[in-house]
Amino acid sequence: MNIWKACFNLIGWSQEITVPYHDKAVICVAPHTSNWDFIIGLLAYRSLGRKANFLMKDFWFFFPLKYLLRYLGGIPVNRKSNNSLTTTITEDFKRFSHLNLAITPEGTRKAVETWKTGFLRIAYNAGVPVQLGVIDYKNKKVIIKDEFIPSGDIENDLKIVRHYYSNLRNAAKHPDNFIP
Repeated sequence: MNIWKACFNLIGWSQEITVPYHDKAVICVAPHTSNWDFIIGLLAYRSLGRKANFLMKDFWFFFPLKYLLRYLGGIPVNRKSNNSLTTTITEDFKRFSHLNLAITPEGTRKAVETWKTGFLRIAYNAGVPVQLGVIDYKNKKVIIKDEFIPSGDIENDLKIVRHYYSNLRNAAKHPDNFIP
């Protein structure tokens, strides 16, 4: 048993991650209402021997924390940069042989009506699948069992994603902060 699995089991959670492990994929994770989502998702994914990357404000990448965050898969994001994050990440998918990027479409832990679409643009432009992940606090389970290839029609693809999560409000740690 690996240390990730031991820690995951210790907190009393289970996982149902049945999608194939691709060299490259975007993992859409919702609902995202707590900082615990990161820890629980990381433990679940690593317990299977899988590695995923995640985006985080560059503010957190200071010595010595930056070494831990990079080891865990962190990619620093400078929000003040004039560069397109979507373009930069799409180029990373083309440049690296392995990149599984977990992204929360809400972009925040607060309730938002408008979801970000960058994850769909990245997946479409990079030609990689979007895997749909759920951190279900009600049942203490991390689920990633469905995936799809974006069509390029971002508006329609987002409708598909939002529909997928439409009945999962009660899975959130803070259900009032999730607007599917």
